Amino acid sequence: MDTTDASRLRFRLQAALGGVAAGVMQLVYPPVCSGCGKMVGRAAALCPSCWVTVRFIERPYCEITGVPFDHDRGDGLVSPEALAHPPPYARARAAVFHDGIARKIVHGLKYSDRADLAAMMAAWMIRAGQEVVDDSDVILAVPLHRSRLFARRYNQSAELARSLARQSGKPFLPGVLRRVRATRQQVGLGLRARQDNVRGAFSIEPEQVQRFLGLKLLLIDDVLTTGSTVEAATRALLRAGAAQVNVLTFARVASQGEETLYA
Repeated sequence: MDTTDASRLRFRLQAALGGVAAGVMQLVYPPVCSGCGKMVGRAAALCPSCWVTVRFIERPYCEITGVPFDHDRGDGLVSPEALAHPPPYARARAAVFHDGIARKIVHGLKYSDRADLAAMMAAWMIRAGQEVVDDSDVILAVPLHRSRLFARRYNQSAELARSLARQSGKPFLPGVLRRVRATRQQVGLGLRARQDNVRGAFSIEPEQVQRFLGLKLLLIDDVLTTGSTVEAATRALLRAGAAQVNVLTFARVASQGEETLYA
């Protein structure tokens, strides 16, 4: 049994047994690093060697999109791209760059049934986006289409949103935003293709509107690439009556210029 299978089994058994039995499981399946598989002191953690390789996103960055700047331009500055093409959301933040260990963690949550990683990822997200968490009334997740949800069995963004809600004390509203059109995988698509792919993909049932009407929403996703998905979801929420939408993701994909600056 490899370390990923052991961690998955350990998480499922702990959830089922709880309490004292969970402590016994800690002895049978000791916690391992979520990056390399070495033994660590607690579950869903990184060893020191993996920790130092994670590229956390820190200021300076655009106050709207969260895109990092190459040098400190002062507080409150906005990128030329955000000025020329303002996004529908108020602010977007992400915890880490989507590479190395962080990419492995995302794939573990998304494709390998590692829902136990959500708590650690949510804690990193709160650290990076405390301002947008504080400036939001309720938390929503970017949904999967029912066909993809059936294939994966759970929505990784909803797992992050649920953990973030527990840690922040903000209410989580599942089932409000729906993905009504099955879209292609965004991987490998350019900006225009991504925008076309998600156009009209999201909707809100009329009976759900009262749950967020006039409120500030925090929209959660796992990875931000071009922003096309969260922008499409944001437009649907604003049309339905949300006062404001902030975006918080675990990771963001660096542009070619950002890769050069932060490599």
